[in-house]
Amino acid sequence: MSERWTPESWRQKPVQQMPDYPDQAALKAVEQQLAGFPPLVFAGEARKLKRALSKVAAGEAFLLQGGDCAESFAEHSADNIRDFFRLFLQMAVVLTFAGGSPVVKVGRVAGQFAKPRSAPTETLDGVELPSYRGDIVNDIEFTEQARIPDPRRQIEAYRQSAATLNLIRAFATGGYANLDNAHRWMLGFVKDAPASSRYNAVAERITETLDFMRAIGIDPETHPEMRITDFYTSHEALLLGYEQAMTRVDSTTGEWYDTSGHMVWIGDRTRQLDHAHVEFFRGIRNPVGLKCGPSMTVDGLLKLIDALDPQNQPGRLTLIGRFGAYKVFYHLPALVRATKREGRDVVWSCDPMHGNTVKAGSGYKTRPFDLILSEVKNFFAVHQAEGTHAGGLHLEMTGKNVTECTGGARGMTDADLNDRYHTFCDPRLNAEQALEMAFLVAELVKRERAGRARPEVEAAE
Repeated sequence: MSERWTPESWRQKPVQQMPDYPDQAALKAVEQQLAGFPPLVFAGEARKLKRALSKVAAGEAFLLQGGDCAESFAEHSADNIRDFFRLFLQMAVVLTFAGGSPVVKVGRVAGQFAKPRSAPTETLDGVELPSYRGDIVNDIEFTEQARIPDPRRQIEAYRQSAATLNLIRAFATGGYANLDNAHRWMLGFVKDAPASSRYNAVAERITETLDFMRAIGIDPETHPEMRITDFYTSHEALLLGYEQAMTRVDSTTGEWYDTSGHMVWIGDRTRQLDHAHVEFFRGIRNPVGLKCGPSMTVDGLLKLIDALDPQNQPGRLTLIGRFGAYKVFYHLPALVRATKREGRDVVWSCDPMHGNTVKAGSGYKTRPFDLILSEVKNFFAVHQAEGTHAGGLHLEMTGKNVTECTGGARGMTDADLNDRYHTFCDPRLNAEQALEMAFLVAELVKRERAGRARPEVEAAE
């Protein structure tokens, strides 16, 4: 690993999962154009997220991170953004009120366009073409022309991210996130869901609390934290040329920040210690994430932590486990034990989606709700056994009424998948399933916090 870091030093390293652009001159022109565009987020916002994540690392808050598997150009609309944000607010409220924990809200949004693939090509009806790598790279249409990597798509991804961020900021600070609106966040098709009555009960508690606070002179007008919320963006920083173009020097600190999102992460397929993605990430000052799959070893993890967070800064590094329900107990305990032994102030988060993908009898890729929940429960159980903090949840989810993951309270089956299977890549929890998951996780969070508090109570007695 080179001693001197620059935003382009990754180009001297081997790289995985990057598209092969046939027109290098066009790629260079696009990257130069992006480098002159305004930042999408600001360094001060990224530092604020890092401070919030330091509380998660200390066990004083919980990280909720979620959003689309892969954002698309075709589905970009104000309604879809609003419905996603409404669902996210509902989940955060459930975790806060039912789980008794402050929630750090980070969306997989406004930048989640590039996708790693297990193979460079795919075959359909005997025709082999380059794999779809996300709308920022090529098109999902299965034609030779559509699958050619096109650098101009990066400009479209930037513009869509800017528009999405603009609307989300308006929702977060313009009154839509006001707790008085908790009843209005319910999506229409979720109103008859099993979880809706539980959510309405939470909303009633919020209303009663707000009425009491108003009676003693505290209201949203005098206390803006009751009507606005902090919401951050994140994505897998896979396309390093795009990320380099968005990396700028912060005028107040002189440090480099990737302004494409508040938080970016390295995927399980691109975390090689001596490769380009780790090289790029070690120099930016954003909070960063690292996906940890079954192939992660204790020695490999500690070396990656040394590279990405050499100063052991709380909130800098989030480790996102994605093992699969049946593999958590085989892999996670040793990794958690090692970070605890070395005194590393990391956030441990659970991605229960990627390790639980199966092929249904109908031929669709799906993720059974029971397996997703099982991995989350096992994640909490490991941290309880190790005396560490289960810090967060990382979900692929949507505010749309899709049928992509089986199970849940309505008992969605393989036969239901064909109804509204709309994902561009991997199956997502729909709004009803995501809200149900929030309630189930809230119980786990509540139990964990009660368990940590119990020794102090006993000592006081």
